Amino acid sequence: MTQPWRHLEGQVIGGKFRLTQYLGGSDHSAVFLTERRQGEPRKAAIKFVAANPEKAARQLSRWAEAEKMSHPNLLRLFEMGQCRVGGEDLLYLVMEYAEENLSQVVASRPLTPRECQAMLPPILEALAYVHRQGFVHGRLKPSSIMAAAERLKLSSDGLVGAGEAGRDLGAASVYDPPEAGTEGLSAAGDVWSLGMTLAEVLTQKVPLLEAGRKETLLPRSVPAVLADVVRHCLSLDPKQRWTVEQIAARLSPVAAASPTQGEVGAAEQSRGRKRYVAVAVTVGVLALIFIAGRKITHTRPSAEPAASVEAQAPAAGDSARVAQPSAATAPVAKPVPGAKVEAGSRLQQAIVREVLPKVPKSARDTIQGTIRVRVRVALDQGGNVAGARFDSTGPSKYFARLSMQAAQGWKFASPQPQGPNPAKQWLLQFQFRRDSTRAIPTPLSR
Repeated sequence: MTQPWRHLEGQVIGGKFRLTQYLGGSDHSAVFLTERRQGEPRKAAIKFVAANPEKAARQLSRWAEAEKMSHPNLLRLFEMGQCRVGGEDLLYLVMEYAEENLSQVVASRPLTPRECQAMLPPILEALAYVHRQGFVHGRLKPSSIMAAAERLKLSSDGLVGAGEAGRDLGAASVYDPPEAGTEGLSAAGDVWSLGMTLAEVLTQKVPLLEAGRKETLLPRSVPAVLADVVRHCLSLDPKQRWTVEQIAARLSPVAAASPTQGEVGAAEQSRGRKRYVAVAVTVGVLALIFIAGRKITHTRPSAEPAASVEAQAPAAGDSARVAQPSAATAPVAKPVPGAKVEAGSRLQQAIVREVLPKVPKSARDTIQGTIRVRVRVALDQGGNVAGARFDSTGPSKYFARLSMQAAQGWKFASPQPQGPNPAKQWLLQFQFRRDSTRAIPTPLSR
């Protein structure tokens, strides 16, 4: 598919899946927002890939096997098939829609060690479950870790059988283990990718093992337990890498995951998952996620679109009816109770004035789900916004424009290393829903 995928918006696939919004894609694949006519949830993502005659049957078989898997931290697959769209033969996969993915967060800031330790248990559970079913993930990375249905979930559209050739997944990735080109895919390979992912979310850099060095270097600020996990994940010898169960045991020696915990232990781990979701919402992390992404995450299109995309916007037909911003829709420059800032915190002390966009009902009625726009602002010495640029415009130019207007009206305490506001730059995430608007401010260290 060499023509822009966005032109397919509005088409109906198989007589039942309308492509309501383009979420992201590349020359060979794309993801759209759609709706299912039956079952819950109704909202879903539909992914298209080129139908290679030699590999189409195998790909559909993989998806069918993955569809049978059931785990609370694994993204659900609903339906798959073949179709012809825009003169191209394509395979399609309908899957659970995710709000965001972890790569969106890492683009703005590293996770704290505490966030990493809260994020890992549900991912380890899902990964252990996949391995017990005789499959491997094959492409674990930050964008594979998503937020959907108020849970942290691992993507499942790329699962393959253990032992299959790594080349079956397509182009090589920086997250692939050293043996990917010569040996079959394995659980040990997933562990390597997990180590790469963990190192990246802690440092915002994908680690590179230089010639002569047998282990990656992490900042001294990384706690010993996490550094230990990364080191054992990134062993060059697959046989020396820790298993998923060993990683879980190192993180929580008293409550290490048992062999059946992935299938029946959702209740036992719910407290940890809820704690992570709370952290994610507080700092604008995986609402989701991403990760989109999406939604998954669905920020700017990438070479491999995620199953979800960053934010939903009005459908193509609805967005055309939204009026342009006017004086009536100007931002309201006053304290905003809806902004997610913990009372009495240093974060609250750093913010002098918060501004939310004023959205007319006619525009709000077009919103499907959540529209997210991220604006990065730079401050002058007085704490005023001296410059602003989009970190992510989201899917709607209208709501992006409202967000930019609002961001320019914010005011912060004077940026000082020892003061209540040590940051010269802030990331403001505006979230628009049909019934509310809120802003999530995050100080940036760079």
